[in-house]
Amino acid sequence: MTTQSAATLRSRYVEQAASDLEENRRRQQELASKIEVLKQEEALLADILNLTERYEGFADASRLPEQLQDEPAVGKPKRAPGAGAAQAGAKGKSRQPLLGDLLTDLLSHHDEPRLAKELRDELMAKYPDRAPTPQVVRNTLESLVAKGRIQRHKQQRSVMYTLLTPDA
Repeated sequence: MTTQSAATLRSRYVEQAASDLEENRRRQQELASKIEVLKQEEALLADILNLTERYEGFADASRLPEQLQDEPAVGKPKRAPGAGAAQAGAKGKSRQPLLGDLLTDLLSHHDEPRLAKELRDELMAKYPDRAPTPQVVRNTLESLVAKGRIQRHKQQRSVMYTLLTPDA
């Protein structure tokens, strides 16, 4: 091997090492920024977890969103200190029937499957003080399907609902 070829080989190695170092630095910066984003996401999720734990024992269902009122509590049991005070405050108010119960009642008066939009329109006509959004009605209907109280029927792109009879 000549001194010139050794020098050429050495310069190639130096260039390759410099290129590899630059690539490593770039990747380190990229990973450092990803770690920072993940730390921010972790902090956000920790805040959400703290909020859910704080409001887990919320017993006054009239102050919860409508689609959640007929959902059973999942997870830890309700905490006694907050529950008693909230229940005492709720005793003086007249509670509205749950949206799921109203929709079940409306479905009981029909033999044929009904669209969520039709049920919402009928609900708002019969109960003018109730004005749930179409999404809340659909969510409540899907919750009733999951509980086995009503049945979902799909016809092309339409979803319709009927009340399940006890013998079905």
